[in-house]
Amino acid sequence: MKKVGWSFFWDILIIIVSMGVAVALLKSNFLITLLTSTKEIEYIGSFIAGLFFTSVFTTAPAIVALGEIAHANSVFFTALFGALGAVIGDLVIFRFVRDRFSDHLLMILGHQGGRKRVRALFRLKLFRWITFLLAGLIIASPLPDELAMSILGFSKIRASRFIPLSFVFNFIGILVIGLIAKAIGN
Repeated sequence: MKKVGWSFFWDILIIIVSMGVAVALLKSNFLITLLTSTKEIEYIGSFIAGLFFTSVFTTAPAIVALGEIAHANSVFFTALFGALGAVIGDLVIFRFVRDRFSDHLLMILGHQGGRKRVRALFRLKLFRWITFLLAGLIIASPLPDELAMSILGFSKIRASRFIPLSFVFNFIGILVIGLIAKAIGN
């Protein structure tokens, strides 16, 4: 119990520090400058913007950069390379968030009997498919991918299954952003 308590404390501390760093990056305009400076280099710019598309703290400037890149270049290639970058960003989040949040939530849910019922629900095949779909939709949307990783933590998905899921849904999300940018720009 104490180990989980300390782990939870460190998770909260990491989130607070990362929020501080993200706010500092946004206030200094470093992130926006970085993303817009690479927009002329379609593939690299798309990849870098895709990396930043995954986190709640950097999604907004990444969406703007991806929209600008897609408007000036190929929507398909912007989505392809942006999704590759997003998968890398998601893997970092996946590594740190996936199991920890679900374990903490199970601890909070209560006693041994309650935990067994909740774990039994999470092991149902229908529940797994619903969590994959829900997590995929969150990944494709501007919502924070950290939420999707937490949901996937309940299903104990392996990285080998997570990577294609992340790629497909990030590709779809960035493709939609690019298509909207093309439609608005014309």
